[in-house]
Amino acid sequence: MTTTTSPRAGAAEPLPDGPIAPPSTREPGSWRNIVAGPLVALVTVVAGLLATHEAGVSFGDPDHVGARRLGLVCALVAVLVVLDVVVRGARRAHRIRPSLDALRSVRRERWTARQGLAVASALVGFYVTYVAYRNIKSVIPLLRPGDLFDRQLADADRSLFFGHDPSQLLHSALGTQISTQVLSSVYVAFVFILPVMLAVALVFSPDLRGGLFYATALSINWGIGAASYLLIPARGPIYYVPEHFAALPSSHASYLQGVLLDQRREFLHDPSAPGAAQNIAAFASLHCSMLLTAAIAAHVLGLGRRLKTGLWVLAAVSATATVHLGWHYVVDDLAGIAIALAALGIARLLTGFRRRPAGVGSAS
Repeated sequence: MTTTTSPRAGAAEPLPDGPIAPPSTREPGSWRNIVAGPLVALVTVVAGLLATHEAGVSFGDPDHVGARRLGLVCALVAVLVVLDVVVRGARRAHRIRPSLDALRSVRRERWTARQGLAVASALVGFYVTYVAYRNIKSVIPLLRPGDLFDRQLADADRSLFFGHDPSQLLHSALGTQISTQVLSSVYVAFVFILPVMLAVALVFSPDLRGGLFYATALSINWGIGAASYLLIPARGPIYYVPEHFAALPSSHASYLQGVLLDQRREFLHDPSAPGAAQNIAAFASLHCSMLLTAAIAAHVLGLGRRLKTGLWVLAAVSATATVHLGWHYVVDDLAGIAIALAALGIARLLTGFRRRPAGVGSAS
């Protein structure tokens, strides 16, 4: 315990042990950071409206999946914001149960109206972009009927691996039993991992501008991915050469592959049926692009070594899963890498984000 002497009474006045918590303010910066995500959403929605109009179907939210996921991630963000305020309030007060004054102080610093608007705009922009992406992806078979490049993509894979099919090489190297179940679980978990990573980045990023940069980059992935589907339509190895995957045991992935094929058949039979949509497209792999975006963004944002390592491992395992399970060709994954790099570059231009050196104060 450190003491100091009052100049008036000479009494010893106790000071709190440990360092006093520094201010937690993290303004989102200029409006450029806030509007970048909605701008990407607007461009993608216009593209989606044009695509569905050309295909002769209605633009919508198939199965209300976009609205449901937006609602869930907003609830997650709300929980994380409360956790953020409580934990920081406890640290500031140096006690497990922080006072209301400590909680109010942290809330005012970290969650102003402008900060809340920034996070809300990023979330809405991300999921509006996702809905537009789903609409474009769904009508690819109508915009380019009969155009499939699976043979060319499969030939490119064999050329890369000196005449061998990469999925067969993986089956021989990893086996087809336990490896299939593990890789299937990792692949399917993507739909849960992605919104969690987005929510965590927006709530806990030391610099909120970094979280907005990351959210914008993810949204751009949707738009470029949709364009790649239109440029090179393909179904994927599992639908092109199903015999190559016949030895794989039943898994979450194989069940999903069957569901998606049935939905595609129903959609092509009657594209105008209420709720009809299809979700099969191979080139490029957005699993790879999204996870690589997260791994690279972790470096750009200066996050911890363990988190960065975990994201790189997750990206590598997911890329392996896409080929092992027949979702994608290797060239699809390579295209996903290119999409991730392009999305990060465009997001940096739109948001103007540059990570400040440690110790530099906030900028407007």
